[in-house]
Amino acid sequence: DSWDKYQMGDQNVYPGPVDNSGLLKEHLIDELDYILVPTEGWNKLVSWYGLTDGQEPIARKVVEQGMFVKHCKVEVYLTELKLCEDSNMDNVVTRRFSKADTIDTIEKEMRKLFSIPDEMETRLWNKYMTNTFEPLNKPDSTIQDAGLYQGQVRVHIPVFLSHPSLSLSLSLYQSRHSEKAGLCGLSNLGNTCFMNSATQCLSNIPPLTEYFLKDKYQDELNEDNPLGMKGEIAKAYAELIKQLWSGKYSYVTPRPFKTQVGRFAPQFSGYQQQDSHELLAFLLDGLHEDLNRIRKKPYIQLKDADGRPDKVVAEEAWENHIKRNDSIIVDIFHGLFKSTLVCPVCSKISVTFDPFCYLTLPLPMKKERTLEVYLVRLDPLAKPTQYKLTVPKVGYISDLCASLSVLSGVAAEKMIVTDIYNHRFHRIFATNENLSSIMERDDIYVFEVAVNRLEDTDHVVIPVHLREKYKQSGYNHTSTPLFGQPFLITVPRTLSEEKFYNLLLLRLWYASLQLSLFLSFFHIVHLLFQKDYIIRSVTKHREIKSYSYHIIAVFLNLLQFPLGCIHTDTDRSYLSLDWEPEIKKKYFDESVAEDFDKHESMEYKLQKKAFFKLKDCIELFTTKEKLGAEDPWYCPSCKQHQQATKKLDLWSLPPVLVVHLKRFSYSRYMRDKLDSLVDFPLHDLDMSEFLINPNAGPCRYDLIAVSNHYGGMGGGHYTAYAKNKDDGKWYNFDDSIVSPVSEDQIVSKAAYVLFYQRQDTVKGTGYFALDREDAEEQESASAQGANAQSDEDEEEEEEDLNDNEQDEELEPNHDITMNTH
Repeated sequence: DSWDKYQMGDQNVYPGPVDNSGLLKEHLIDELDYILVPTEGWNKLVSWYGLTDGQEPIARKVVEQGMFVKHCKVEVYLTELKLCEDSNMDNVVTRRFSKADTIDTIEKEMRKLFSIPDEMETRLWNKYMTNTFEPLNKPDSTIQDAGLYQGQVRVHIPVFLSHPSLSLSLSLYQSRHSEKAGLCGLSNLGNTCFMNSATQCLSNIPPLTEYFLKDKYQDELNEDNPLGMKGEIAKAYAELIKQLWSGKYSYVTPRPFKTQVGRFAPQFSGYQQQDSHELLAFLLDGLHEDLNRIRKKPYIQLKDADGRPDKVVAEEAWENHIKRNDSIIVDIFHGLFKSTLVCPVCSKISVTFDPFCYLTLPLPMKKERTLEVYLVRLDPLAKPTQYKLTVPKVGYISDLCASLSVLSGVAAEKMIVTDIYNHRFHRIFATNENLSSIMERDDIYVFEVAVNRLEDTDHVVIPVHLREKYKQSGYNHTSTPLFGQPFLITVPRTLSEEKFYNLLLLRLWYASLQLSLFLSFFHIVHLLFQKDYIIRSVTKHREIKSYSYHIIAVFLNLLQFPLGCIHTDTDRSYLSLDWEPEIKKKYFDESVAEDFDKHESMEYKLQKKAFFKLKDCIELFTTKEKLGAEDPWYCPSCKQHQQATKKLDLWSLPPVLVVHLKRFSYSRYMRDKLDSLVDFPLHDLDMSEFLINPNAGPCRYDLIAVSNHYGGMGGGHYTAYAKNKDDGKWYNFDDSIVSPVSEDQIVSKAAYVLFYQRQDTVKGTGYFALDREDAEEQESASAQGANAQSDEDEEEEEEDLNDNEQDEELEPNHDITMNTH
């Protein structure tokens, strides 16, 4: 606050030496909680203001992240590692390292910490869990490449010990406990639940998992694709799937897979919480390019529909798509939608058919929101009144003024909307600013002014702050902290200093402790002002002395601005009224100053719909909309960008339909999560009503997996529900824990990404080539079995015949023998 006040021109408040202690906290946001400055800038700041005793500069390196996709980033937060020797958990030392530091750097640091001689051979182990260890064998590998993350423990032991001296056996990657295939958890490497959730959902998509389990991917690896990941993503994913479905483990540690993902997508290389849908999108695209059957993509000239039938244009679009993109991912996940754009100027219609890998569906939501504001009237004796306003979710400050005008009777053009924080004007809004810049926690004060702020040029609106003036102990500077509520005052440009000062005193009337004392104080100042025309104040000793001429200079300077100009974010001009401590104590009553009335609108409660159906979201997705000003369409006819209308329709749907519920919304000022319940079917989702293709085939789907997100923006926790392909039962995958779950638990407010499989593509239908191969193998095995059985039957018949013949031969002899007796 002292820096803000000093920056706003208050020379009496010296910010003092730089104190960076607060910047050591976690989860700070760049350019909100701190800024990055170059070395030269830091040196200047320290030379001007000094540095707090006992502190050192917080210096950070620029590190290069990613293996093939390079990405340079300032490493604000170092990786904190816990170090111990010989698994002695009673002597754990914490140290911070850069991601660019190597394993060799860690070893050297540990030798110093634990006084280990250079000649003694040692070995480093990486401890994941209480019984999970992995050796760190590459000394030149960086911390990032080795996949080391916050809080892990490195165990440093003599080399002659083959493994940490623990009673529990070593498990490098997994818990070796036999389980049913597919019911295997994924350990959390540090905020990697988003990856675990997405991976478990993909793992339970039968045609994709069968493809990897039977090594069909090896014949289709495209390691030369410039758009791919050299086949590394596909191979790492295949290895992970085989572990998950081996039936040997209760959980596995997906560090190799995580490392490969981070190599090609630097945004996932760290250990911050990420979005499961974003990882899913990357993974599907990476697997597609790694397994693309097209080795050399041809150039294709895209054509508009130009009035041709939809069927023709759609078939052409799909053929063009598979000429460049043909993989197991396309086979399973890709569909086609129709996009129609209409120019509002020339009515040009553009129709295209585009492939999609998943559907991102908006959630139906109220188009309105409620805001609580305080109206401060011109009358200084009137208390502020609190109103609850209903305003558009996507609206402007002018909409807020119009809504408040209806309830209060104050003309909207005579309102100025402000955000007051910590006794000062944090922001004064322009009428054309977006309402999204106002957050729920903001204290919004709307001031009634005497004139139309947009049309009147003869008046000026001046922000006024209240300050308490006293000597700051230990410093030679005078401290003037802010107090009370600031206010706006509208004055003519030709107003004399005398009348201006009277207006200020009158405006403070409502906050006085004792009206009679305040009137006496007001009278003294008023008379003195009339006498010698010098702005004065009353000291704590009731002595009259000249006030600083600074206030006159500021006042005259403010009168040079057009009305409203001083209220921009870049102009911090304001006027302050300084109070001696004794005067403040005697005449200012904080409880009176902050008192307010409540309007009846405060009793209003916005009704929320209990839930929406998935079909409501699909209908909204296919609803015609107008493009925003920031996202126009280039009209080939007008030869310029236009805010066209756009409509999306579904033409063909894939065997596995991925539905992304758009729960997270972002703007410049606000991030929000919609926690509305979306009711989606587990069986028989009929998509036929949304398909505009008259020749579309079967389109009934059954749910097979759900990625869940619990909590708010920027954090929370991800889990997955998935249906096991072998036993047909539902399970909850919560990192390393897998547990059964009933069907009535699947639909929840946490549902984020849904996975549906079309009923005509399940195993046994013969839809996929792999399924047909399995069926043929079974038929072949059955046929071979039948032939073998037939041969056995024939042999048995021959044996029976031989036996009968022998019986026939023996029977007469037997009779003869009997006759002899």
